Order: sequence, then structure tokens, then C-alpha cells
Amino acid sequence: MSFPEHRPRRLRKNSNIRRMVRETRLSVDNFIYPMFVQDGKGIKKEIPSMPGIYNLSVDTLLIEAEEILKLGIPAIILFGIPEKKDPVGSEGYAKNGIIQKSVRALKENFPEIVVVTDVCLCEYTSHGHCGVVKNNLIENDPTLELLTKMAISHAQAGADIVAPSDMMDGRVEAIRCALDKNGYNDVIIMSYAAKYSSSFYGPFRDAADSTPQFGDRKSYQMDPANALEAIKEVELDIEEGADIVMVKPALGYLDIIYRVKDYFEVPVAAYNVSGEFSMIEAAAKNNWIHRENTIIEALTCIKRAGADLILTYFAKDAARILKQR
Repeated sequence: MSFPEHRPRRLRKNSNIRRMVRETRLSVDNFIYPMFVQDGKGIKKEIPSMPGIYNLSVDTLLIEAEEILKLGIPAIILFGIPEKKDPVGSEGYAKNGIIQKSVRALKENFPEIVVVTDVCLCEYTSHGHCGVVKNNLIENDPTLELLTKMAISHAQAGADIVAPSDMMDGRVEAIRCALDKNGYNDVIIMSYAAKYSSSFYGPFRDAADSTPQFGDRKSYQMDPANALEAIKEVELDIEEGADIVMVKPALGYLDIIYRVKDYFEVPVAAYNVSGEFSMIEAAAKNNWIHRENTIIEALTCIKRAGADLILTYFAKDAARILKQR
């Protein structure tokens, strides 16, 4: 039986019917809002390549956190910009590092907000790479020791979730063992399990001042051409103790999100990265697209592909739009 008996348009004829049969429902509950924090006071400095996104000091971070909670966004992820950098990224695991101070302040003032911390050396190293460098090579195993120190320092400050984004082999197991050994067995690990070496990270590196000073990150981040490798990476991270796995970027990798969700029974996060954000903002500024509709469509596509959690710079705007609809 086909046309005229079957008329799919019947289920599209008005907004209420479309709402009733909608398969994918985007919710503010899905959002994690990325934030950049630095030392100082009264700082709210807009990132040129990311309109509406700011580098913040701890005091302005708290003002933003209050707004985020009022919008119903449950979680934030923090990225730190240190006052000084060195070859081993020591500010990243310092007791009074910028992330450690930020987490303590957030938990003292807003204990209900879920605080995720990025665990990676790239923002803190003078060379801009995500690991220890020797003879212009990124050393895997020596890096693990520093990543575990960073994760422990974040847990001590009160982080709910640590998110290793470095793509070193074995880092999830190293962090899980260190957390458990130090009494932080309830701290969640959200691993950047399938993180691709992507051109869409440009504005983030502008924001975090983390561009590599030599070479690139292709020896540790994944080749964009590979899909089966993502399944292997995710499986390894789950075996090592990851509670949540992430695919990054999101919009260019919807097929990877779908595969990961189809293969594994764990929560899947996806990072709607800076380049994806900035492209939409640039097109909207030129009136080439409808900004609000495009934001919701993009995030709905990520959710439809299988993401349970979406890290997105659009979180605040999307929360406001969803309230109006």
C-alpha cells in the first residue's frame, strides 16, 4: 500500500501534531557549558574569534555560574589559562592553579552545579603540546604521571567529573587507579575517547593560547578519515574505567557519535567545538542563516545521532530559545 493511502504529510500538518510525534527532544538537561578562566579580577574579555564567549577571572566566573544555574544548565567544563607556562605544564597540577581555585570557589558558592574539569597539559605547557616533549617527540608514559597529578588536584578541589582530553594511551586507567587510591572513587571520568585531529579547533586555541609551537597533534589525536579506530579507542577507555565517553568534534562526526552509541551502553557526550560555533555565528552575522533556528537544528542533530550530553558554547542561548518554544 502506498500513495494515496499513505500520506506522511498528515503527521506534519500543524505544530501541535509535529510536536506530538517528534522523535528527538532536545533539553537543557543535555548541556555542558565550556568556560575559560584566568587569574586576575574583574576580567570578562571577549574572545575575538568566538563572539559572546569570554575569558573570565574567578569573580566573574561566579557571576556567570549564577546565570547558568538560573537557565537550568546543570554542568560546566572549565579550561584554564595560567599566568605562566613551562615545559611540563606545572601550573596545571599546582594546588593553587587557576582551575583548582575556580573549582573551590564554584563549590563554595554553588555546590549544586556539576563541575567538569579538562585534564590536559596543552594549556599549561610552553610548547603547546598535550604531553611531555623529548627531542621534539611527545612522550606517552611520562605524560601519564602528570595527568594523574592534575586529575587528583582537581578532585581535591571538588571537581565532580574529570575529563582527560590529551589522547595519550592508557591515561584513563592511570587516572582511575590514582583517583581510587586517593579516596576519590566517586569522581566520574568523562574521557575524550574519540578525539580527532580536527581543523575545527582553531578558535579554541585562540581562546586558550594553546597552539603547538612546533609540529601538530596528529601523532596522538585521531585521523579524521578513521571510524573503526574510534570504536577501538572508546572500547579501551571503557575497559580502563571511563564512565562517560566523548566524541569530538560533533557536527562533522555525527556518524561516529551514532556508531559509538550503537556499540556501547554508556552515556555518550559530544563536543560542539569552537569552529562549529564560530561558523554559525559568522554566517548569522552576515544574515546568511537564521541564528536561533540553526542553533537548535545543529544541537538536535547531535542529539539525534546519539549524544546524551552536548558540550556547546550555545548552551545559554539554546536554553533561552527552548524556554520560548
